[in-house]
Amino acid sequence: MVDYFLQTFSIYEASSAFLFEIKRKFEQEINFIFKNLKPTKPIIRQEHIVPEGTSKARLSDYACTIFPSIPSRKGIKKAIKRGAIIVNGKVAETGRWIMPGMKIDWIYTEHKVPKKFELELKVVYEDEQLAVIWKPAGLVVSGNQFRTVENALAHNVQRSTKQDALQWARPVHRLDAPTSGLLLVAKTMKALVLLSRQFEQQKIEKKYVAIVIGQTPEQGLFEQAIEEKPAYTRFERIDCVSSLRNTHLSLLYLYPKTGRTHQLRRHLADAGFPIMGDKLYGTRGEILKGKGLFLTAVELSFLHPETEEQLTISVDVPYKFNALLEREQRRWEKYQS
Repeated sequence: MVDYFLQTFSIYEASSAFLFEIKRKFEQEINFIFKNLKPTKPIIRQEHIVPEGTSKARLSDYACTIFPSIPSRKGIKKAIKRGAIIVNGKVAETGRWIMPGMKIDWIYTEHKVPKKFELELKVVYEDEQLAVIWKPAGLVVSGNQFRTVENALAHNVQRSTKQDALQWARPVHRLDAPTSGLLLVAKTMKALVLLSRQFEQQKIEKKYVAIVIGQTPEQGLFEQAIEEKPAYTRFERIDCVSSLRNTHLSLLYLYPKTGRTHQLRRHLADAGFPIMGDKLYGTRGEILKGKGLFLTAVELSFLHPETEEQLTISVDVPYKFNALLEREQRRWEKYQS
């Protein structure tokens, strides 16, 4: 538009010194505006090259695995619809199939102010770049609902004073609604990009604790594909108690290498050891009223986006886990006596 006005003024330049002076002042004003303009919507750009050997998949499915900051497949579709996903330099379409060597960009601008949800969250760690909060069970991380972790962050996390500070903190990954535990939150654009990249490259180590029905092996690896995509979960059994109702209950440490949807819950259910309280993949009748899902994220280990030092954040296992095991063991012992 600026060029159009300048060209228009150029037509009259030779015939009118007056118009030439107006043009000169107009150009000065435009240059001043653009020189001092400060964008109100910070832009974040993430790039990904589809590696050789990648299985055939639709862009809307594949993008969920490379951009952890986008909460769901539905979120990917919305990003594609508003032109935020670029493939080989062109705006992407939802039904496009990915191919090795394809360049995929995600361009994010802060376009929507979260609704302020005044829920007190436990902030486990916080600095100028990031925060780690404890997500309660039953609360979704983000989405169109009002009661989300994302909407509650402004009430709990301080805005960064860094030059690239996000207008509001953003979760870097997600936890299922019924899962409690540690959630990593970015406060700057640098943190959002670099932490998301670590998730994409599977460099962030996560540790979960779960109570499952049955007596598992002492350790092992689940590697069943989920929706035709590779999925890996390492586990260690740290306790096992007898149970009148379930024969045995096992307390496990879980270390997911990949981040497929419901990966831990599906791997354990498929192996014959459903997580206690799992309404979706569990055993009918094994849902303890008011106790929820016995799955929690207790440790995160990652490279700090600014210092590049390894940072490990951990918390204790929630009380209800040990309480359930102790109660089941007491009932068993009382029955045997």
